[in-house]
Amino acid sequence: MKKSIISIVFLFLMLQLAGCSSFHVGHDFNILLFNSSVKVNSTTKAQVKKWLGEPNSTGISLDKDGEISNEWMYFYGTGAFSNMQNAKLKILQIRFNKNGIINSYNWSNSK
Repeated sequence: MKKSIISIVFLFLMLQLAGCSSFHVGHDFNILLFNSSVKVNSTTKAQVKKWLGEPNSTGISLDKDGEISNEWMYFYGTGAFSNMQNAKLKILQIRFNKNGIINSYNWSNSK
């Protein structure tokens, strides 16, 4: 019985702490620098790394016409679990052709 009460109290305390905790995911990057510097069909992977550093994730995308692109993803998020509506999130998705040149990108930024 005593062990059960201790477990319940511990669980309650952990939930309370989680409600007050903040989070941070990814690494911050300058989306304005990227957006003002990038040129589709011209900007290279090396230039993107120079501006933003290593991507948070990489992958492959297949377009509807069958073209395969290398895809890099940058993301950054910060906020408090107890107040998620005020969380900040930035996402940048970049697609490169087989020669390592940007063929498209999209980004979003919470306000």
